[in-house]
Amino acid sequence: MDLLLPHVGLIFWTLVAFLIVFFILKKFAWKSIINGLNERETNIADAIASAEKVKKEMAQLKNDNEALLQTAREERTMMLKEAKDIRDKMINDAKEEAKIQAAKIMTDANASIQHQKMAALTDIKNQVGKMVIEVSEKILRRELSDKTQQESYISKLAEDIKLN
Repeated sequence: MDLLLPHVGLIFWTLVAFLIVFFILKKFAWKSIINGLNERETNIADAIASAEKVKKEMAQLKNDNEALLQTAREERTMMLKEAKDIRDKMINDAKEEAKIQAAKIMTDANASIQHQKMAALTDIKNQVGKMVIEVSEKILRRELSDKTQQESYISKLAEDIKLN
């Protein structure tokens, strides 16, 4: 049992050694240890505050990015709509231009047809005029040759005209 219970001398000297170490530590190391612990606590608090600040900034950046994405989507939608409107306008303009060109071609074709018709009528009139002159020449030649033949020829021509 002596092994389990310490002697009074051992307790005394252990207590004296402890108090000496305690006073030495208190005088020389205690302030440094407390300052180190306080500095470490401050650094940890600053790091936590900085982490919270970074977390808030990241949340703000995320919100800003979402807003930018939404704005970009809206702009893309507007640009697509504008492009579609421009495409539709170009198609409609092209259709209108084609209609105008078709109407112009039709008008030009009608004018050309009328011009050719007038040219054909003029040509027919010229041919009829030549024929009339030829017939008149023949009548005048006969008139100059014989009066009875001229009268019979005129009556024959009159009958031919009445039949036609």
